[in-house]
Amino acid sequence: SFSIERIKEIENKTRHDVVAFINNVSEHIGSASKYFHQGLTSSDVLDTSLSCLMVEAADIILEDLLTLKRVLARLARKYKYTAIVGRTHGVHAEPITFGLKMALFFDETNRNIKRMQTAREIIRVGKISGAVGTYANVEPFVEGYVCKRLGLRSANISTQVLQRDRHSEYLNTLALIGSSLEKLATEIRNLQKTEIREVEEPFIEGQKGSSAMPHKRNPVMCERVCGLVRVLRANALAGMEDVALWHERDITHSSVERIIIPDSTVLLDYLINQMIEILNGLIIYTEDMKKNLEKTKGLIFSGRVLVELEKRGLKRQSAYDIVQRNAMRVWKKDIDFKEALSSDKEFIKIIKPREIEKLFDLKFYTRFVDRIFKRVGL
Repeated sequence: SFSIERIKEIENKTRHDVVAFINNVSEHIGSASKYFHQGLTSSDVLDTSLSCLMVEAADIILEDLLTLKRVLARLARKYKYTAIVGRTHGVHAEPITFGLKMALFFDETNRNIKRMQTAREIIRVGKISGAVGTYANVEPFVEGYVCKRLGLRSANISTQVLQRDRHSEYLNTLALIGSSLEKLATEIRNLQKTEIREVEEPFIEGQKGSSAMPHKRNPVMCERVCGLVRVLRANALAGMEDVALWHERDITHSSVERIIIPDSTVLLDYLINQMIEILNGLIIYTEDMKKNLEKTKGLIFSGRVLVELEKRGLKRQSAYDIVQRNAMRVWKKDIDFKEALSSDKEFIKIIKPREIEKLFDLKFYTRFVDRIFKRVGL
């Protein structure tokens, strides 16, 4: 038996948590107390038990990543051919589909699952090798027996502690997964801008967006994800600084890990579930997607027009000059790109006005969607 209050009382004197625990348990087991913790060092217990906790945490995170993957797969398939403008530098580029956007994050989530599985395996080790890792007072078979019972592997070699590159890799994996969530949340935030309004995070009845402006529907859940991921990255940095310990160990890592490991595992799992909630309730404005495709009056098809001119024998620079010249007219005069091309004498010598329409077909840009989906496993 043991008593938390008694352990605290002893620790006030000993200034050592494990010694306080050992002394309290020893008070309850009489003469058998000489065998309790015999030949061990505190980190034999603490590091091995921490590995068990980190493995359990990894299993919870992996389960929720699989749920996130399923939600992304559903959205990708549902909007596989829903055309949306692609943007580079925040500026309209060429058409893609909303399904492709979701497929991209589906594929990245698959990579994150593999990363988490690797991190789980990296930390799935224990050590019961004594004060400096030499098994001087406890034989190796004890370590092997205990680790097997706990579902762990014995570390190939240790000092007084397991080496902290393992914990750092785990924490960096959590931060990287968090960064993927931030990337997805940032995409939704951008698409929710009033000027774009192609998607919107859930906004439930009775929810308030602003104390001052009743019309507001802000992407607060996505902003929360983006903000809290900064904590994961900060914790990962602290984990890297824990790698270099003096000689066979010091305890500069210990106090840090008591904060960053539980905080990061709990926080990442919260963020994954937050993203699942966002995606399950995501509001999709397909009509606005169509409107935005038309916003630049056909300029998103300039790349195809350029290639068609090249295919018909024009040198690239000459073809580029023709297309860019007419594109600039669209920007400046707010006219339709087809109209601009049709009135360009140099252009219609090569491509007749009746042929222009087929260069503005959205299906041209979606003809390989099936192939891409197959490659990512959708």
